[in-house]
Amino acid sequence: MGKLKNRVAVITGGSRGIGKGIAIAYANEGAHIAFTYRSNKEEADKTAKELESYGVKALPIQADMGEQQQIINMAHQIKEVFGAIHIIVNNAGTIGKEYPLVDMPVEEWDKLMNVDLRGVFLTTKYLLPLMNKDMVGKIINVSSELSLKGRANFTHYTAAKGGINSLTKSLALELAPNILVNTLAPGPVETDMILSDMDEEWIEKEKDVPLKRLGTVEEMAATALLLASDDGNYFCGQTISPNGGAAFL
Repeated sequence: MGKLKNRVAVITGGSRGIGKGIAIAYANEGAHIAFTYRSNKEEADKTAKELESYGVKALPIQADMGEQQQIINMAHQIKEVFGAIHIIVNNAGTIGKEYPLVDMPVEEWDKLMNVDLRGVFLTTKYLLPLMNKDMVGKIINVSSELSLKGRANFTHYTAAKGGINSLTKSLALELAPNILVNTLAPGPVETDMILSDMDEEWIEKEKDVPLKRLGTVEEMAATALLLASDDGNYFCGQTISPNGGAAFL
């Protein structure tokens, strides 16, 4: 306990799924949490109360991650409440709909790039000046194991997540040794979004990995905690992929 005591973590898309799991894991280790959500204020407020039950501060912020001014406003709010930050988790993203490339609407492609890749750029750009200079900072960019192996009819999603992997490597070179940047690339995970939005056949197909099951949010959060804490101080520019054997690095 206390691996992140009195540190401040910003987690985009932190009101549900993997983002919420990471927020809980960090709060349990003493970190104060600012997190973004897109539209469900009731769910965000519920998450904030849950985080505060660990004795830390929680700040929910409504923001569209692809909108520059909203990210600027987010940075101002975080600075006003917390001053400096120590950890950024770029988790917010969307999966999009399946399309063969020739049938994919340009708007669908742009939507994925705007949220999944541009959002990482904008968040990092405007939060970097808030990074505490007294200890090693951490940036964790959430990608996907599909960025490593690809998937037919998901070229927009895999391209955006592949862009995150490359962004991580270049930014790691740019910011080390003061700030360590790594990618968390989860495999198929049992989240509320997957269980509610996908049919049973799709879910069973996702279980077709060597471990024969979906991963848990807690397993992804444990990896994110490793990278955020001092235990992860020798990880730099890496892609860490807890994926049940779905893809080998």
